[in-house]
Amino acid sequence: MSDHIRKPAILITGANGEMGHGLIDRFAEEGGAHIIALDVRPVDPAIAAKCTAIITGDILDQRLLERLQSEFEIHSIFHLAALLSTRAEFTPEAAHRVNVEGTLQLLHVAIEQSHWHGSRVKFMFPSSIAAYGLPDLATKARVGKVKEHEWTMPVTMYGCNKLYCEHLGRYYSTHYRQLAVDQKRDGVDFRAIRFPGLISATTVPSGGTSDYAPEMLHAAAKGKRYSCFVREDRQIPFMAMPDAITAILELHESPRENLSQHVYNIGSFSMPAEEIRQLALKAFAGAQIDYVPDDKREAIVDSWPMDVDDSAARKDWGFAPAYDCNRAFHEYLIPGIRRRYGL
Repeated sequence: MSDHIRKPAILITGANGEMGHGLIDRFAEEGGAHIIALDVRPVDPAIAAKCTAIITGDILDQRLLERLQSEFEIHSIFHLAALLSTRAEFTPEAAHRVNVEGTLQLLHVAIEQSHWHGSRVKFMFPSSIAAYGLPDLATKARVGKVKEHEWTMPVTMYGCNKLYCEHLGRYYSTHYRQLAVDQKRDGVDFRAIRFPGLISATTVPSGGTSDYAPEMLHAAAKGKRYSCFVREDRQIPFMAMPDAITAILELHESPRENLSQHVYNIGSFSMPAEEIRQLALKAFAGAQIDYVPDDKREAIVDSWPMDVDDSAARKDWGFAPAYDCNRAFHEYLIPGIRRRYGL
């Protein structure tokens, strides 16, 4: 047996993604955590070195899940693996398999693990503003900040997947096998955050419908022309990646008794596409950014709220973003992207 077997561990799926990189880096800084990194692609060597175990494979692979059950003692799962909104629209059935069936299988892993070691497994789930679906721009402007229970009528497969998985998590946390004679009190402690559009200085965007914001910045830094697929007045909430990482870790550490719900909105700043464009033009000499709207992709952005009401997260577990718009761009994004491209 290798030395990682049966040590209390944290499983991170989708470890190669933007949030996976950030989480593993943060755990490594704090020290002491045994990290199992799982991704369908070979894990980036820079983060692999910070993990106890690396598994390359598909979360739908039953043999892989059986390996997780037999080799590890898992106390927390950060389930980041997903097919994102734009890709999901091209392959909705595949998205459902990955996003829903993959989540369901991991919830079962969590149940089995909790039965084995006798304590609840925290299941951290990054949901999305894609879970919302507003019918038109007039409604979007009128309602302003949206609460968690409002306008949950998503128009994308990704949004439908995320919303359903939130309900699955709540079921596994509070009602799992509720009619069984031998119903157990251990199980899953499901906690989800509906993230706004996330912008990272260190990783390149990979298929999200909100990615026009980071795409502008990365293209400008590389000296490449970029055509934004939404019009200049389109607006949704955004967040700098460090705040997203901090938020999911803070929610993970919060006592269960302090939490009044399973799913939380969080927000940081909300701005139109043109404001992001102007910041990119000022930051990167020679940047070329114009607008070539894609009506279908823009319609998805239009269905998402202009901003979110995150008062529950602020009250229950003290959420408070460190990066407002000014700090996000001038202290994190622009300097970080300049360093990434050697500027």
